Amino acid sequence: MRIEELYPIFRKHPSVSTDTRKVTESCLFFALKGENFDANTFAEQAIALGAAFAIVDKQDLPKHPQFIFVDDVLKTLQDLAHYHRRQLGLPVIGLTGTNGKTTTKELINAVLSQKFKTAATLGNLNNHIGVPLTLLAITPDTEVAIVEMGANHQKEIELLCAIAVPDYGLITNVGKAHLEGFGGFEGVKKGKGELYDFLSKNGGTVFINRDNLHLQEMARSRSFKEVIYYGTSSDNYVFGKLIANDPYLTVEWSDGENKDEVQSQLTGIYNFENILAAIAIGKKLGLTTQQIHEGINSYKPQNNRSQIIKTERNTVIGDFYNANPSSMAVAIENIARLEADNKVLILGDMFELGEESGAEHRAVIEKAEKLGIAKVLFVGQEFFKNSNQKSVFLKNVEELRTYLHENPVHQALILLKGSRGMKLEQVIAYL
Repeated sequence: MRIEELYPIFRKHPSVSTDTRKVTESCLFFALKGENFDANTFAEQAIALGAAFAIVDKQDLPKHPQFIFVDDVLKTLQDLAHYHRRQLGLPVIGLTGTNGKTTTKELINAVLSQKFKTAATLGNLNNHIGVPLTLLAITPDTEVAIVEMGANHQKEIELLCAIAVPDYGLITNVGKAHLEGFGGFEGVKKGKGELYDFLSKNGGTVFINRDNLHLQEMARSRSFKEVIYYGTSSDNYVFGKLIANDPYLTVEWSDGENKDEVQSQLTGIYNFENILAAIAIGKKLGLTTQQIHEGINSYKPQNNRSQIIKTERNTVIGDFYNANPSSMAVAIENIARLEADNKVLILGDMFELGEESGAEHRAVIEKAEKLGIAKVLFVGQEFFKNSNQKSVFLKNVEELRTYLHENPVHQALILLKGSRGMKLEQVIAYL
């Protein structure tokens, strides 16, 4: 079935599912395939659970009045999402970057929703499946969409841009993450730069942090219809400075005419530039200062990203959704600047670093131990390879739980950070 024929069916049944556990009444079930599964085998089950139709590509399936056969289910999902985006005709803001994507996306959404009906990527549905699902969830009454794009190798952002067709774009930063897939830091820059490539070729508007030399360099090699700069110097469209970090951030900012202050519910000096990005986009899209401030004030981080967790005994900066050398460095720098009599670092392994893993973990150890913090705990096999007498090294979270049970921490400011696979949330109960 062609996309033009499938689209009216989608409009009649606009809920989409790729998981039989999440099938809703009258939805469309897309039978995707993975390395260890083939959802074609669950198509009849999806229909039994209430799906209106199942989109399948295994041609030897038995004929069924509610099966829609296509050549490739994944490509059909992506093409349908692209077609839907084109029919909507609304402005789309695409953003990517090594760190801060989700927080920046949530800030932008919080700000723009003060004026517009918005749609934004749910959670981190930011890959070749998540972006189509994000687009297909957009309703016709939506006025602005914010689409997060993630990648761990080159050509991914190029594909996601071709599907989502962003009119505006933002790269939060480029850093050392997914080095194995990208082939090193230059590969990261090239991969993330595919968003700039799309905007350059298609007359888009780009928002750039002028303080970031890597982004400036990447932008100079491309030409854009419009460039909106933000940063700390007064020659930017929006500029500002951090005036409080205790532990929540307060930012002073200006558009060149007026100077204002906005208080956030975010911690971490690295979020200063994310706040400025949201302000710049809000200004560009015509929001008032009050609307911008209400949006930033209202956003409270969740999902273990720069989240302040008050336990009975301690204050925990929970930042364990993900970790890479870049985000680890700024998180360590941030806790060093915070005022607290008793600080503790609990740092977990960073994943997907390939051949550079050893060197990058050693660099984190060196940076953390230079701070002179009384208690530093390193958790995971990669960190454990570098055990020394200065800090505590533990092989896994089980050993960490035992250590914290036998050596309880009281009245401390704790940074808890590591890659998602380390499952550091399991130790919150011990803090």
